[in-house]
Amino acid sequence: MKLLTKTKLLKVTLLCTTAIGLSIVTPSALTLLPGVSIASAQAAQEQKTKRVPALREKVYSQLARAQKLADDGDVKAGLEALDSINERSSSMNSYEIAMMHNFYGFIYYNQNDLPKAIASFERVVAEEGIPETLRLSTTFSLAQLAMANSDYDKVIAFLDNWDEINTQPIPEGYYLLRAQTYYQLKDYKQGLDYITKVISLSDDEGKTPKENWLVLQRAMFYSLNQTSKVVEVLERMVKLYDKPEYWVQLSGMYGETGQEKKQLAVIEAAYQQGFLTSRADLRQLAQVYLYNGLAFKAAEVMSKAIDNGIAEKTAKNYAFVAEAMIQAKEDEKSIEYFVKAADLSDHGQYDQRLAEVYVNTEHYEDAADSARKALDKGGLDFESNAFVALGMAQYNLQNFDASILAFEQAEKHKKSQRLAKQWIKYVKREKVHAETLRTALL
Repeated sequence: MKLLTKTKLLKVTLLCTTAIGLSIVTPSALTLLPGVSIASAQAAQEQKTKRVPALREKVYSQLARAQKLADDGDVKAGLEALDSINERSSSMNSYEIAMMHNFYGFIYYNQNDLPKAIASFERVVAEEGIPETLRLSTTFSLAQLAMANSDYDKVIAFLDNWDEINTQPIPEGYYLLRAQTYYQLKDYKQGLDYITKVISLSDDEGKTPKENWLVLQRAMFYSLNQTSKVVEVLERMVKLYDKPEYWVQLSGMYGETGQEKKQLAVIEAAYQQGFLTSRADLRQLAQVYLYNGLAFKAAEVMSKAIDNGIAEKTAKNYAFVAEAMIQAKEDEKSIEYFVKAADLSDHGQYDQRLAEVYVNTEHYEDAADSARKALDKGGLDFESNAFVALGMAQYNLQNFDASILAFEQAEKHKKSQRLAKQWIKYVKREKVHAETLRTALL
C-alpha cells in the first residue's frame, strides 16, 4: 500500500463512498459519507439498542442542494448553503448534524483542505445519534486523512479509537496503515510487526504480496540493521518482480553480509540481462569485479562506460581503468589511461604512477619525463616515489650522475631512505664499472 498523498486520495478507498459526487435524486439514492446508505443506516438502527434519528426530507434536500452547488464547481456557494443549514442546527437532530458535517468534510476534502476536512469528520463521530457502521468507517477515514496530512500521532489515536468500536475481521488496510505510520514515527519494531502480519496473511491465502509491502518491510529490516532479513526480502523481490534495482540492491546486500561470491553472481547476471545502465551501477560492477580478482573485466566495464558516455571522462575514472589494467598485468594497456588521467589532473599523482609504469615497461625516456612532470606539478602523497622512478629511469639511460642525484633526493625521505642508499651504492659502482670499461676500450 503506497503512502497516501493529498492529491491522490481516492474517494472509494479513503472515504468508502462513490455517490457523493453523483447527482442525488431521492433520499433513498443517497450514499452518506463515508459509505452508509439510508437503507443501511435504518438497518443499523434496527439492530442497535441505541436508536438512530431519521434524516428528514427537508434537511436532506437542503444538504443535496449544497452538494450540487459544490459538484457543479461553485464550492463557495456550496459552503454558504451548508453555513445556512448550520445556522438552523438547533432544530436538527444528532444524525442530521452529523450528515451536515459529513458534507462539509467531503467538500473540504475535495478542495485538498485536509485540516478542515479532518475537523469536520471529527464532528461527525462526535455525534451520538449515528449508525455504528458510519462511526467505524469515518474513524478509519480520519486515520487515513491524518496520514495524508503527516499527522502520525493522530493516525495512531484514530486507529486506537477504531479498535475500540470494531467488531468485524480486521482488513489488511488497517495493518498497512499502522505499519506506514510507525515507519514514519521511526518505531520500526512495531511497524515491522504490522507489515509482516499483512504479508503473512497474503501468503496464507496463497496470494502474491504487493510489491510496496515488501519495499516497506525491507526498509524496516534495514533500519533495524537486520541485514540477513533484508537479503531474504530482496531475494523474494527479485523472484517476484525481476526489477533491475532489486538485482543491484541484492548484490549490494550480499556484499554487505560478506557473501562476495553471491554478490558477483547476482550483479553479473544483472549485467548480462541489460539491467545495469547507470553510472553508479556500472561502477559498482567494476568494483565487484576488481574485488573478486577479475581486474581485466573491471577495466573493460569502466572503459566501455566511459566510451559510451555513461561514465564521465574524469581523471579518477581513467585512473580506475589504469590501475585495474595494472592488476590484470596489462601494464602496456594501462599507459593510455594513466596519460589521460595525468592530462586531466592538476596534481602529479598520476604522472608519478605513469613514471613507475614506464619504468616497468622499459620506456625510460618517458619515465624520466613523467617523473619530472610529477615533481613539477607537486601534490604528491609520496614524493620519494617520483625520485625513485626518476633515479631508475636515469640509471637505465646510463645517466649515472643524474640517477645518483635523484636517489639522493629520495634518501631524504624516511620511507625510501634505505632503498635509495642501496641504489646510490649500486649506481656509483656501475658508474665506475662503465667508466673503466670505456677507458679500456679507448
